Amino acid sequence: MSHELLLILDFGSQYTQLIAKEIRKMKVYCEIVPFNISYQEVLDKKPKALILSGSPYSVYAEDAPIPDKRILDLELPIFAICYGMQLIAHLSGYKVDKSEEREFGYAKLKISNHDNIFKDLADEEIVWMSHGDKVHNISNEFECLAYSDNCEYGAIKHKEKALYCLQFHPEVVHTENGYKMLNNFIDLVGFKKDWTSISFIEGAIAQIKDQVGDNQVILGLSGGVDSSVACALLYKAIGNNLIPIFVDNGLLRKNEVDEVERIFKDGFGVNLITVHAADIFLSKLAGVVDPEKKRKIIGNTFIEIFDQEAKKFPKAKFLAQGTLYPDVIESVSFKGPSATIKSHHNVGGLPEKMNMQLVEPLRELFKDEVRNVGRELGLSETLVDRHPFPGPGLAVRIISDITPEKVTLLQNIDHIFISELRNKGLYNTTWQAFAVLLPIQSVGVMGDERTYENVCALRAVNSSDGMTADWTELPYEFLKRVSNRIINEVRGVNRVVYDISSKPPATIEWE
Repeated sequence: MSHELLLILDFGSQYTQLIAKEIRKMKVYCEIVPFNISYQEVLDKKPKALILSGSPYSVYAEDAPIPDKRILDLELPIFAICYGMQLIAHLSGYKVDKSEEREFGYAKLKISNHDNIFKDLADEEIVWMSHGDKVHNISNEFECLAYSDNCEYGAIKHKEKALYCLQFHPEVVHTENGYKMLNNFIDLVGFKKDWTSISFIEGAIAQIKDQVGDNQVILGLSGGVDSSVACALLYKAIGNNLIPIFVDNGLLRKNEVDEVERIFKDGFGVNLITVHAADIFLSKLAGVVDPEKKRKIIGNTFIEIFDQEAKKFPKAKFLAQGTLYPDVIESVSFKGPSATIKSHHNVGGLPEKMNMQLVEPLRELFKDEVRNVGRELGLSETLVDRHPFPGPGLAVRIISDITPEKVTLLQNIDHIFISELRNKGLYNTTWQAFAVLLPIQSVGVMGDERTYENVCALRAVNSSDGMTADWTELPYEFLKRVSNRIINEVRGVNRVVYDISSKPPATIEWE
């Protein structure tokens, strides 16, 4: 099933993915492409409209990102944001100058025309400015739609073309009604708004069947959201020609192996292959403290075991991966193709080693869309709303050498924390939560006895993409209860601390 396409030209803005996410929420399919996409490629994609992103550059910079002007002359509706507006003005022959007063942050936008982009909005709107340049002296070709105290042209529209330009960023949450502004553009263009989970599933199933035919497909199932949704989708498309392999490395969350088997074996009827390899992983990790060494050992061991298991199916010609759209975007810089592909999404080089073709059924989706597809496929809320979990598992949450005893200890601590978050309705109010076992012991008193036992840290953060994060302000009573439970129920822990550092300067994980 084909969908109408909105094409987003990326000029290097940190907010470009936010534009795409907001548009997708409106049930409109969009793609992000580098600004220097060729004219022919745009023609081949047949977009219904264009959005020009912001950029950290000035239009006068020596290496300023400038697209092929023929793309902007295609008579397509265009929505230009910040740098995009300056670019339109610059290419149209108008003056773009350094602002006497740069605008970074909140501003009051005064709207003088409510007919199009600002339909059903107030006369004043709070918006987010982020610019050092601004447009001057537009001719009668454009009309001013809105302005601020420091910006003469906060928004403009071409009088004859469907060309709308905003000097501020409607895609960020700081612009209070930015979603409405973007949606007004979508309505002005006349998009059908047919990009839904159901339509995606129908199209993906047809595409999978067309790609793999009657061949077998091997999938590395981790129990995380992406691989689980990929598994459910592939099984719906090709049934028992799917060979999901679940490697238990001994570093998973408590009861995770049982849960994954229950969901996919019992719930879906998938012929899941579970490889119990905890002893192999833990023996290779014995005595290793350095986190990078841990990651390499775990990654290499996974490849060895997965490869051994996959060789039992010599007729399998395809390898499935849970690659998402952000991974695809990040593999191509906004200045054009890049050879840099995120290694942890390339299964450590498995496709090359195994000489298989890749199947990536989720590569068009953002994370929230993957979750919605999972719900539509019948996966439980508990699974689709699951917090991110590191590939090396608990190995990078034990800040010392790895032993079976420490793994069990941390599993029990983490299980109490996560269970209480769910019980108190707090799990879905934080982006990621977990426990860390620290490499120190502290003095305590239990009953009449002095103890000298382990310290654990609890960590919970809120984030939209993991690039930045703020620590979650969990209620004191909740933290008190979790601490009491851990100390009383987990033998070997006598002190619990809560991590209140944000990213940056800290990272989300401790290692």
